[in-house]
Amino acid sequence: MSRRTPLLLGLAFAAAASLTLAGCAGSGDAPSEVPGGTPAAGDDYGLVTAGTLTVCSDVPYPPFEVEDPSAETGYSGFDIDLLGAIAEKLGLKLSVQDVGFDALQSGVTLVSGTCDVGASAMTITDERKANIDFSDPYYDSLQSLLVRTDSGIKSIKDLDGKNVGVQQGTTGESYATENAPGAQLVQYPSDGELWPAIQAGQIDAILQDQPVNLEHEKADKSYKIVETYNTDEQYGFAFAKGEKEALLTAVNGALKELRDSGEYQTIYDSYFTAE
Repeated sequence: MSRRTPLLLGLAFAAAASLTLAGCAGSGDAPSEVPGGTPAAGDDYGLVTAGTLTVCSDVPYPPFEVEDPSAETGYSGFDIDLLGAIAEKLGLKLSVQDVGFDALQSGVTLVSGTCDVGASAMTITDERKANIDFSDPYYDSLQSLLVRTDSGIKSIKDLDGKNVGVQQGTTGESYATENAPGAQLVQYPSDGELWPAIQAGQIDAILQDQPVNLEHEKADKSYKIVETYNTDEQYGFAFAKGEKEALLTAVNGALKELRDSGEYQTIYDSYFTAE
């Protein structure tokens, strides 16, 4: 009897150790936690980084996206500020990555897992919806034609034989292709190249979103918008197709709350009161 007692105790200790190890192994499958035992914010959204809403955007595209050293993310603009307010509603931090627009609007960047959401003044189209899930619309836009004031160009009808700058992969490019067949379209990756190109005389006009051309018109009185085109466009935030349903629902909910509270209008007015 006295010889079996240590054996039984040994078995009991071994069993307890086994349960302890099993508990440790199982903890790796549990949601990550912050101090205090609370799950990290956003874990249920499948975020690239827990607790952070990672945004991909093509910068610069004023007034929607601009570099801003004074901002915590390094960027500001209507899209960025609006998503910052949405992130705050969801209890998340905001992080911004500068990416190319063409890969973003095609869905390639989103599917690669580089970011959680695309925000780049992106028009909701049926073609894009084949590869991207969109949030509810957050902005109504027009297309426009920007030229030098002394160019002699008064409308899209005057573009035959002219070099017209467009951003590759955009609805502005599509509109120019359909409505200015006699123009020579010159594709650029972003407004960051379009604007210097017209200033250098490399192109005669820019056909792109009206708010962006308006920024150029305000910045330099040598340029003016001669026409705007009502294309019934609405912008939406973009998500990887079929992969971010919980996050998409949450963003839509936060966007509605911001509209209802008036905070959306405050952010909007800070950028578009001149319109």
